[in-house]
Amino acid sequence: EQTFEKVISKDHKQKKLLWAVLAINFAFFLIEITTGLISRSMGLVADSLDMLADSFVYGISLLAVGGTIARKKKTATVAGLFQMTLACIGIVEVLRRFFGVERMPDSATMIIVSVLALIANAICLYLLQKSKSEEAHIQASMIFTSNDVIINLGVIVAGILVIWLNSSLPDLIIGAIVFVLVIQGAIRILKLGK
Repeated sequence: EQTFEKVISKDHKQKKLLWAVLAINFAFFLIEITTGLISRSMGLVADSLDMLADSFVYGISLLAVGGTIARKKKTATVAGLFQMTLACIGIVEVLRRFFGVERMPDSATMIIVSVLALIANAICLYLLQKSKSEEAHIQASMIFTSNDVIINLGVIVAGILVIWLNSSLPDLIIGAIVFVLVIQGAIRILKLGK
């Protein structure tokens, strides 16, 4: 009976954790997609889609809490495939902008929003690591969030380079890099699902 109570308690803690990181990520998806489109920043748009993918992963992970190992692995597979799809769409958009006539992105917006997103992702990563869970769906969530921290730093650097070089190229390059990182994360998550 005590073991059953421990399992219920652990599942409840995981659900609270996943709801918290889902809320943070979805809020930043909305902030970054809006500011990314307004500021014409491919880096922010790319990061917003990554945040949306993360929200989706946390949502599926919520469904996996308390489920069987097979269900958790299936969850990781669905999340990986979703992230891979978003990344491919993103790469097509980067290429479209690269070969088209692209106006300069608003670098100040890129930098400010990315600093805020970095803080949000650092909080998510701290919460996930504090859980010390070895389960596939929580490990997948940590992979996504670790990628996000790197991505945020990249968008900040790209924003600085846009100002310094007076070119939109750093923004497009970081957008492409983000989508490659998203694909790598998706591959790692698909391996967790095996």
